[in-house]
This record gives sequence, structure tokens and C-alpha cells, in this order.
Amino acid sequence: MTTDLTLVLGGARSGKSRYAEGLVTGLGGPRVYIATSQVWDAEMAERVAKHRTDRGPDWTTVEEPQDLAGALRRHAAAGTGVLVDCLTLWLTNLMMADRDVEAESAALVALLPTLPGRVVLVSNEVGLGIVPDNALARRFRDHAGRLHQSIAAVAPRVVLTVAGLPMFVKGIPA
Repeated sequence: MTTDLTLVLGGARSGKSRYAEGLVTGLGGPRVYIATSQVWDAEMAERVAKHRTDRGPDWTTVEEPQDLAGALRRHAAAGTGVLVDCLTLWLTNLMMADRDVEAESAALVALLPTLPGRVVLVSNEVGLGIVPDNALARRFRDHAGRLHQSIAAVAPRVVLTVAGLPMFVKGIPA
């Protein structure tokens, strides 16, 4: 059972990914980066390349836009740090593929407490702004909010990053 599970939330450019990478790097041992993004254009390709370069060669990168639970089952291990970046991109991918977001989310949440090693999940906190003006965006915001609440219920640690600073919402620093 994993007791080393952290959910890191924050807005765009809040420092959440940098903080999460530090949690995994601080563990020592093997590091696995599960990337949920899909490269749709040149700008996104540049972002992905920069992130890979910034992380360096000590990370194994696994690109998994939809089967997140499967990727976690394959890569979480004792002594290994796994970073998932990010849950909101994963939700977007599921929605765009017409997958059952509620069932996929429930499966992920059920799996998390059983994983060995350190698992750090990064996600965008999208529910702090105005109510979106269209149904798709509202469904996305609702799925993200429900997923965050479900993971926060099983995670020993939840961190909100603001202006590059971690604010400990639940638990103590890892």
C-alpha cells in the first residue's frame, strides 16, 4: 500500500511541476515521468522537448495519454519515484476520445492506495475562476473537481502551489 502519495495542485505556471519533480528527485533511486500530454502542434513539441531537457537523463519518460492506471501499474515500484504530469491533460484526452471519464477516474482512485513507491500527481486547479460559458468546459471543470476531491481523500498529502510556493493543504511535507 502506498503511503507515499502526493497530489500537487496549482494554476498555470504556479510552480507545481517543479515542486513535484523535486519530491521525486529527493527520493533518490529510479525516476519515472508519466507524461499525459499529446503533441498537437509545434509549440507543444517545443514545450515537451524543453521539459525533457530540463529533467535530464536520470528520468525515464513514459508517454501515456489515456491508460494512466495501466502505466502506473507497470511503473510504480518500491524505491521508485513516479511523477504523473498532468491529470487535467489526462481528463482532456479521455473526454476527447469519448471515454467514460467517471469510470476511468474511479479506477485510478481505487488503484492509487495500492501502489508501491513514491507517486506524485500533478494537476491544474481549474475551479477557482468563473463558471465557463459552454457545456464542454463546465463538464471538464466538474470532472477535474470531482477527481481532485477523490484523490485528496485517499492521498496522505495534498499541496497547492501559488507563485512557486507550496502550501500544505493536507499532511506534512514529504
